[in-house]
Amino acid sequence: MTAVPGCTYIYAPKGQAGEYAPLATNPYRGCGHGCAYCYVPLVTKQDRPGFDAGAVERKDFRKHLVRDAEKYEAAGIHEQVMLSFTTDPFHPGDTSLTSVTLDILKGYGLGFCTLTKGGTRALRDIHRFRPDRDAFASTLTTLDDAFSLKWERNAALPGDRLKALKTFHDRGIFTWVSLEPTLDIEASLAVVDATHEFVDLYKVGRANYLKEITRTTDWNGYTLRMIEKLQALGKKHYIKLDLQPYLPAGYHNPLRVEQFHRGAPSYALSQRNNSEGPR
Repeated sequence: MTAVPGCTYIYAPKGQAGEYAPLATNPYRGCGHGCAYCYVPLVTKQDRPGFDAGAVERKDFRKHLVRDAEKYEAAGIHEQVMLSFTTDPFHPGDTSLTSVTLDILKGYGLGFCTLTKGGTRALRDIHRFRPDRDAFASTLTTLDDAFSLKWERNAALPGDRLKALKTFHDRGIFTWVSLEPTLDIEASLAVVDATHEFVDLYKVGRANYLKEITRTTDWNGYTLRMIEKLQALGKKHYIKLDLQPYLPAGYHNPLRVEQFHRGAPSYALSQRNNSEGPR
């Protein structure tokens, strides 16, 4: 996917982020989940205490989003746009801008996907998701509350994230889980065991920016155990670039998997007139 020239608020992510989605947008600056492993302040050169203090709306975001969405519509591009790489769409603060963002994307013919650690905070927007266009995803590093509180102190607890995934799944929405960062091999394998009945796709990565974990973990053994489990369960998956050297030769590992249910009815169709963005 090539971004439309001149668009910066709907953009094509690069590098490791580009492995996750063809297009993305970031409505907020900062987050508030306070994840100890978060790479965003380092990469975007933001003050860490300020970033962790909470999410704030990017200046004139709505205006710029509409302008970009118009250009994508004119170009005939209707791919999913992912929220978000440098913030969380369902952070602990006011997420009304997330609702507006989803409505604007829908109004200009774009699909969307949300990746979040916000758990059931996302349920306030579940009616906006369409089984035949959109996806809901959650990052999961563990099933243990104490472990989560150590690394992701203000994020929703694991059980709450599982509840959100299951609720979206039961609504007919495509669901996926990001197993990145992998902070503990056994914990990530256990996540698959606990979620495979209501998760459609897994994206598997390692720990980055965490030198001790990155250097001491048996990534080869982890990769082989993970793909064996996912294959046995018949689950779609993508092994990220950092772990691909450990894949068996010729292993089928497609970068892009459709993150929607093709041919599914759209539960949100009846609300289209009320939820489309400004024209």
